Amino acid sequence: MNSVAGGGSCLSFPALVLAGVPAIPANATNNAAMWVGTIGGARGYWVDVKPHKRMLYSVLAVSALGALIGALLLLLTPAATFDRLIPWLLLFATSVFAASPLLVRPHVGDPEHRGWQLVVQFFVAVYGGYFGAGMGILMLAILTFSGLPSFNATNGMKNVLSVAINGMALVPFLIARIVDWQFAVPMAVTALLGGYFGAKFFRRVPQPVARTIVIAIGVTMTVVFFVRAR
Repeated sequence: MNSVAGGGSCLSFPALVLAGVPAIPANATNNAAMWVGTIGGARGYWVDVKPHKRMLYSVLAVSALGALIGALLLLLTPAATFDRLIPWLLLFATSVFAASPLLVRPHVGDPEHRGWQLVVQFFVAVYGGYFGAGMGILMLAILTFSGLPSFNATNGMKNVLSVAINGMALVPFLIARIVDWQFAVPMAVTALLGGYFGAKFFRRVPQPVARTIVIAIGVTMTVVFFVRAR
């Protein structure tokens, strides 16, 4: 799920809570495992990202800063406010992504990340450091407006940014010693394999099919989180 669109945390985080891990340590443990998984996904799509790596530098810096702030907020504040926002964020991101072919004009020149995208990416990274479920779909919605030549390039860029966000957020969690390594290590191994082979598989899927899968995942996650919020 994370390699094609994101949303894997919608499964892995609840699984940790059901296994008896308290919510905040479960979130930190999930972040540690998913960080390794995003490395696999980024590696699988790197051939699509490499021609456009120039546009990564500024957005990586913004993403890392936002993720650090989000992780610190998780350690300092309750999650109730973000829990209420999650379904609305997912609904917005999925709607934008689904409508993006109608909203985006043909891009002239090299792909670029515009100023407003950097601002929105910062807040997505804050959310990613704080919780992160559905973060991938939010980033796909932002990247849709960057003029990248294919869905694979867009998805690969999203995976690279996920590596930066999850990796930076992991630093405060490690310092606070709230990662449960009993769960994080086996989850990280399977997440790495799933991310890499998932990326390899979906690079061969026709783009209209891949877009449909992304939208379906987004709709499903939105419904799940609205039901959870009731």
